[in-house]
Amino acid sequence: MTRKTFFITGANSGFGLAIATAAIAEGHNVIGVVRSEVSRVTLEARLPSAHAILCDVTDFDSIPGIVAQVENAHGPVDVLINNAGYGHEGVLEESPLEEMRRQFDVNVFGAVAVAKAFLPRFRKRRRGFIVNITSMGGMITMPGIAYYCGSKFALQGISEVMRSEMAPFGVHVTTLCPGSFRTDWAGRSMVRTERSIPDYDAQFDPIRQARIEKSGRQLGDPEKLAAAVLSLITSDNPPPQLLLGSDALKLVSERILRLQQEIEAWKALTVSTDG
Repeated sequence: MTRKTFFITGANSGFGLAIATAAIAEGHNVIGVVRSEVSRVTLEARLPSAHAILCDVTDFDSIPGIVAQVENAHGPVDVLINNAGYGHEGVLEESPLEEMRRQFDVNVFGAVAVAKAFLPRFRKRRRGFIVNITSMGGMITMPGIAYYCGSKFALQGISEVMRSEMAPFGVHVTTLCPGSFRTDWAGRSMVRTERSIPDYDAQFDPIRQARIEKSGRQLGDPEKLAAAVLSLITSDNPPPQLLLGSDALKLVSERILRLQQEIEAWKALTVSTDG
């Protein structure tokens, strides 16, 4: 593969770190974006050949300037990996709207702000590849992660429009939709709303406990996901979204089947509104 320059947000852990590690191993140039000085030092220690930079994706106004500085210093970026994000778990009724706002600021507005900083550059160069990391939770839902699923559904939809708008300029956009992987998503990185309404105990407490117990033992291997990403970006005709993990394949396929059945069951009422 031709040597490329990657711009990877959330590069100090999870998928971001795995992709950065794999890209460097294949000889690529990596700009690793982190949110704190501690994370910058950690990333530089783990990947000395990566170029670690500080950027809070929720500081929207600063992002275009940071991208300009990066390209001035390291040359044109070829691949944007929009990975920065986190999980939120909580019963919807119990979860403050402020937690939803923060979830969307990082997972949606942050990702879009970074992408928008690159769109004019990719468009003018008539090339570029944007990988927006969403989740199978952007295509299916589960009790207790309403804010998270909402943010990923939003990014999924925005990415599809972005893909259509950028296609005439030779710019690829794909959403990566992982299932359960051995990252810290369900561990230290997850924000959990405190329980407060006993009516939800029977339904939700077992879900929360199971998610905690499974953390670190999920089926998905982040290193294999990274390898899949490096394969993806070599494609001249990449998919709008790429499911990763057998659980994602199973659960999303089941959701599509249920949706088809629901559409068929209600078809008569659906078409009755044509005038």
